[in-house]
Amino acid sequence: MNVKGIHHLTAITGDAQDNVNFYTEVLGMRLVKKTVNQDDTTAYHLFYGDERGNPGTELTFFDFVGVGPKKEGVSSISGTSLRVANDRALDYWRQRFEEFGVKHEPIEEFAGRNVIFFEDPEGQKLAIVSDEHNEGVAGGKPWDQSPVPTEHGILGLGPVKLTVRYAQPTQQVLQLLGFREKSRIPAIAEGQDEIIIMETGEGGSGAEVHLEPNDFLPVEQQGGGGVHHVAFRVDDEEELAKWADVLNRTGLPNSGLVERYYFQSLYFREPNGILFEFATDGPGFATDEPFETLGESLALPPFLENQRASIEANIKPINIKRS
Repeated sequence: MNVKGIHHLTAITGDAQDNVNFYTEVLGMRLVKKTVNQDDTTAYHLFYGDERGNPGTELTFFDFVGVGPKKEGVSSISGTSLRVANDRALDYWRQRFEEFGVKHEPIEEFAGRNVIFFEDPEGQKLAIVSDEHNEGVAGGKPWDQSPVPTEHGILGLGPVKLTVRYAQPTQQVLQLLGFREKSRIPAIAEGQDEIIIMETGEGGSGAEVHLEPNDFLPVEQQGGGGVHHVAFRVDDEEELAKWADVLNRTGLPNSGLVERYYFQSLYFREPNGILFEFATDGPGFATDEPFETLGESLALPPFLENQRASIEANIKPINIKRS
């Protein structure tokens, strides 16, 4: 019983409209679901992904209006990567970032793949990573109505970087989830231990976590441009229940099963304090909207539908540009 790879990653924004503009118009991802944070319905929960928001392609955001910027540190999800088909696509993205004034680095090799490191308008650390020689978990299918040509479009999530004070406890939890050590690469920060590359399931960039030890930085303060949690893929609710039993027997406090309607979840914190989630592959985002109009209207799960009037009164409308 191993997790299959990365399901989604949820970050934080202080401006939903600017966030939508960047991720749909510049990065060309599809806004597949415009809903609310089920634990704080005054905040949007925005889901970007491939054409259907398939598991492993979803980069999502909580919109906390007025939130301050994050303060970088340990106990954090410090790097998010997005997959593209090949090295040729990186040339396209380098030119696109220059065209749109996106802060970015030159194309370089990192952990065996060619990448472009860049930042979104709120300073979130991101990378475009090439699948030129990648094997393992398959990517998604870019939306054919994106402003980015489909051959260069984002296929889904790539490796996620965790920065922690002490690597061993987090590595042990990842091993519990079925991750195995793939390799080690030199540290980015001077004087720090090597970065540990972990992978699970079929492997490849869609199933990879980079574990970066750092004994110098303070603990991160979450805010705009930061990442709230990372979710890992499991098949279904039955497997989710088995994972709850594993966590309970291991002594890791957890949420128990949480119904999110579009998938089911289970949350816990690993020993360095990073929030992990298990999320099921289904039922998916077309449960309550047609494929053709995903993300165009405010979608609410049935258990929030009776609050629609008050929810809509407390959130600011978002303009969505369609190609």
